[in-house]
Amino acid sequence: MKTLKYIGLFLATGILLFALFIGYSMLTFYDPPQELILAQNTKPDTVSCDSTLQVLSWNIGYAGLGDNMDFFYDGGEKVRDSYERVQINLDSILTFLKRNSSRDFILLQEVDQKSKRSYSFSEVDSIGLIGFHSSFALNYAVKFVPVPPGAPMGQVQSGILSLSNYLPEKSIRYGYPGMFDWPTRLFNLRRCMLVNRYPTSNQKKFILINSHMSAFDDGSLKKQEMQYLKDFILSEYAKGNFVIVGGDWNQSPPEFPLTRFGENYQSDSFILSNIATDFMPAGWKWAFDPKLPTNRYLNESYVPDITFRCLIDHFLVSPNVEILQNETINLNFRNSDHNPVLMEFRLKQQD
Repeated sequence: MKTLKYIGLFLATGILLFALFIGYSMLTFYDPPQELILAQNTKPDTVSCDSTLQVLSWNIGYAGLGDNMDFFYDGGEKVRDSYERVQINLDSILTFLKRNSSRDFILLQEVDQKSKRSYSFSEVDSIGLIGFHSSFALNYAVKFVPVPPGAPMGQVQSGILSLSNYLPEKSIRYGYPGMFDWPTRLFNLRRCMLVNRYPTSNQKKFILINSHMSAFDDGSLKKQEMQYLKDFILSEYAKGNFVIVGGDWNQSPPEFPLTRFGENYQSDSFILSNIATDFMPAGWKWAFDPKLPTNRYLNESYVPDITFRCLIDHFLVSPNVEILQNETINLNFRNSDHNPVLMEFRLKQQD
């Protein structure tokens, strides 16, 4: 009889603790307004339509996904790297960004602010010391991520960071629609795009968008995000504005061969696909370097020419923007599971 009593007490305690944890997670659920103004400047810099400009985009993998890592979400086993290796990765990322400080615009994804997975390094602050004008939008803010059960991810605070040598007129976080089912949504990302608006020399606006689309969904979230993005940029272009979207799309450009860099590793959590060929109207351009991969899978530590690689980091450009050059900077995935991508462009005086 006592044994049954103790079992019942144990179960009741477990249920109570679980209920308290879910309640706490609901109370601390990150739920920002759909449109959140991050910064407004009364004296922004003007972008010249006669200038040759450069934008670089890089998912830095929170300095925790170097070439030695695999990751449990992608079919691997590890949850986080060692403190020493995260520090080495971050130092190398900072060195690269300093070397590229002359780029006009830099778009970064997976930048941690205070996360267990990156040992609470304030990567946002560290990068900010380089000297760019910067804006940061949270897209992952969870007090405690309980998976995997044996070694939980714990606290995650991370987002997308836009850097510029031009002071923007306005920086705005726009929340993407769609969420995972409850209660999974309590421990997952709140995807968004970070929009910087710059005045230009022809009185129109230059709209630069930093975006990181969903990865571990069944495709339904990406579909909602892509439609929201499409509606937004078509509206801006209709006003005569210049538009560039860069970042980690978690999709390959339209018609790009998915097995260009090796046979596709079949992951249960991430299914590689192409953006639809007819997604954007005529005149809009996808900008990428087809010669090199931008991402490698994390089902295993990186083995050159064996680990599956793909191209999911690229740019979308409005018809009134001239693409001059595209380049993927091959860092061999040493300090991140992504390679940086660079585009040189010019804003046309007239469409």
